[in-house]
Amino acid sequence: MTSETHRAIDAVWRIESARLIAGLARIVRDVGLAEELAQDALVKALESWPAAGIPENPGAWLMTTARHRAIDHLRRGKRTERKHEELGIELAELEQQVPDLDARIDDDIGDDLLRLVFTSCHPLLSTEGRVALTLRLLGGLSTEEIARAFLVPEATVAQRIVRAKRTLADAKVPFEVPRGDELGPRIASVLEVIYLVFNEGYSATVGEDWMRPGLCEDALRLGRILAGLAPTQAEVHGLVALMELQASRIGARTTASGTPILLLDQQRGLWDQLLIRRGLAALARGEELAPAGTRGPYVLQAAIAACHARARMAADTDWVRIAALYAMLVIAMPSPVIELNRAVAVGMAFGPTLALELVDALVEDEALDGYHLLFAVRADLLAKLGRLEEARHDLERAAALTRNGRERELLLARAASYPAP
Repeated sequence: MTSETHRAIDAVWRIESARLIAGLARIVRDVGLAEELAQDALVKALESWPAAGIPENPGAWLMTTARHRAIDHLRRGKRTERKHEELGIELAELEQQVPDLDARIDDDIGDDLLRLVFTSCHPLLSTEGRVALTLRLLGGLSTEEIARAFLVPEATVAQRIVRAKRTLADAKVPFEVPRGDELGPRIASVLEVIYLVFNEGYSATVGEDWMRPGLCEDALRLGRILAGLAPTQAEVHGLVALMELQASRIGARTTASGTPILLLDQQRGLWDQLLIRRGLAALARGEELAPAGTRGPYVLQAAIAACHARARMAADTDWVRIAALYAMLVIAMPSPVIELNRAVAVGMAFGPTLALELVDALVEDEALDGYHLLFAVRADLLAKLGRLEEARHDLERAAALTRNGRERELLLARAASYPAP
């Protein structure tokens, strides 16, 4: 297989796997089995596409192949006559036309992807299991990528996924969106999953692309649907606002060749004003539903993003307010990563000396062991203090830790601009 074909198949899988698994789960009512059937279709593609060529609609090809395999599996399982009859109708439809992946069999609540998220986030599962499984099924992420998102060992994530799929299968959890009183308790976990998927699209952890916009689009669509489902939940609107505001920058985050452009260097005229207006409107709804002092992590993060969106130029950014919002966010959602982001804001608002003290206090935190951005932030602060040789060392260390090719190039280029020892 040529490397070009392999990359093309990998790209198709990244784009289509979530919809493929969600559609299959609606048929077989088992997310673990749905993933296996989707993988079977991928193997078939790996066998046939190098010789036959990539189909004009590769996603539809995968869906057709996987659905036939799902139907065969259920027939072998000797399901009820009624189920056979339903499957016969499904098969007849498949034979009549190639399925349109954008066409959904929707009820008044949502689509297959949303059902997949809620099923993966079932209360029977641990919080870690819910998030890991949904990232795997919805985002098509590998266990390695999920492990990096959680800052935990890869083996731990693999165990969580296997255990979660087994639990759902044994309990015969229905493939549906919860209603009524069951909805509220499940929203927080779903929000976490959706945002982690968005982040993987916004700043890819591995590979040669700085972003995977398709994941951002899926996360945004799910967030908007969820906002319609739970219109009185402030954090739902907060998450939608945060994603809209961050997504508004996508067109300015890379050069034409794909090289990353950091926030303060971006041409703000390229930011999507429609997404900014939508984000600010969603933030207003979230803040109205959650008065000051009661706001959750997503509303607070959206407020931080709004400070950037409202600044016409980087120099106009209200860093003092951003630092204050991060101080509130650390209380609402304690995390060393948020502490690191707070240090960046403190550095911009009050100078690098104080910020470096905060960062150095985080260096010994085991949760940040191997976290490349810790050293990238430290390097930036050292450079502002004129300690260029130390800054170069930390940038090289950050470059060695990142798994994203574009980010590695950026870090090494910055390191090369400082004097060698």
